[in-house]
Amino acid sequence: MTSGDLTTQGPGGASGGGPGGQLQQWSTLPNPTRRPMLRRALTIGVAASVFLMCLLVLLGILGERLTTQTLVTAALTAVIPLLVIVPTFLWLDRYEAEPARYIVFAVLWGALVAVVGAFFLNTYGLKLLVEARWTDPLETGAVYLAPVTEETLKGLGILLIYLLRRREFDGIIDGIVYAGLIGAGFAFSENILYLGQALNEYGSEGLTSTFLVRGLMGPFAHPLFTSMTGIGIGIAASARRPATRVVAIAVGWGCAMLLHHLWNLSAIAGLEGFFQAYVTYQVPIFLVFIGFLLWLRRREGRLIGQYLSPYADAGWLTHAEVVMLSHLRMRRAAREWARQNGGRPAKHSMHAFQDSASDLALLRSRLVRGTAEEGATQREMVLLQAITAHRRGFIGSPVT
Repeated sequence: MTSGDLTTQGPGGASGGGPGGQLQQWSTLPNPTRRPMLRRALTIGVAASVFLMCLLVLLGILGERLTTQTLVTAALTAVIPLLVIVPTFLWLDRYEAEPARYIVFAVLWGALVAVVGAFFLNTYGLKLLVEARWTDPLETGAVYLAPVTEETLKGLGILLIYLLRRREFDGIIDGIVYAGLIGAGFAFSENILYLGQALNEYGSEGLTSTFLVRGLMGPFAHPLFTSMTGIGIGIAASARRPATRVVAIAVGWGCAMLLHHLWNLSAIAGLEGFFQAYVTYQVPIFLVFIGFLLWLRRREGRLIGQYLSPYADAGWLTHAEVVMLSHLRMRRAAREWARQNGGRPAKHSMHAFQDSASDLALLRSRLVRGTAEEGATQREMVLLQAITAHRRGFIGSPVT
């Protein structure tokens, strides 16, 4: 299949993909050597080692400042915003959920690697400011240094997923999801320190007031900042020109630092200044961001319908199935229909059918744009065959 033309036909139609009208076949046999397993084990081992090392360093940093009881209380309090933020960003990616391992990687990168790296860079930068006899080094570090170090380290996590797992990065929504999860992890670890220090210095009243600001008024602050970088990388993922990719990432990163800078600037302006900034531009920015997320989700549904329609024309799907796959409400209804007619196995098949179709639509969009990864046409055939196989699991299923 070329990037712009769909020439294959569905199971019941003619085929133009290979000699004699037969579809070209690719090997689906697993690699008989141990290399894939060794590569996977090496990757997991390196990631686990980095995360474990950062965890030990973070515990050491927190242990120097907080007692065990304070640390546990602060951590339990810091979990509360996390229980809202993570489901929100996972909800955004309902059409094509990201693999669990990348979700875990994103949260751990933010909570461990980015936090520990930012601690040392911010501490070192503050030391240089003090040695240079800089006026108000604490204020300068918070307003100018922290946004640069923290948004750079958080953004590196998104960039790693984009570079190392290109097939799992389809555009702006994926960039926002990974950014939001990294920001949520970062805020969780940072909140433990701030909440613990407030509890130590001011008791339960300090803990409550700090949680009010960081957990209730600004739980999406770090995810929102880092989402700007995610949007830039998401645009880069769908861009064909290298210059466009570089500019998109740089602009997104710059916007992330700017929003972070404005937030920290308002935080040091006193209680009245903070509330004024919060109402004047922070809340409006957040509401615009929410509206943008809702628009993105509706847009993804339309794109799925657009890129699956050629497969319906070729006989791989029905047009009714394409309509169903383009709307979340109809997808839920289809899963319920499958469960009622074929039980849990049929519902599982319907879910797998929907997931495979979403992957196929996003793959098709990359093929059309000319940004598909190596081996994309082989994966296209694998997904088409998977759709056919999953359909058999819920069509004609016996009624339970």
